[in-house]
Amino acid sequence: MKIAIGFVLALSIGVVCRLAGLPLPAPPVLIGALLVVAMSAGYALTDRYAAHRANAHRPLCAGPTGGADGAGER
Repeated sequence: MKIAIGFVLALSIGVVCRLAGLPLPAPPVLIGALLVVAMSAGYALTDRYAAHRANAHRPLCAGPTGGADGAGER
């Protein structure tokens, strides 16, 4: 679903830029375009396959009250 939304958003930005006469917000050479694709693919693959761990140290973090004892949290 995220990929489909990304394609629709990219297509929409391209159409708006074309209709408004703005230059596309992308590199004009093939190497630059491949760099953008590689960075996007790396981000997506890392998000999918990286190990997600539980937040074990949450009680030690100071929240909006500034106290690390957990007082004032929901």
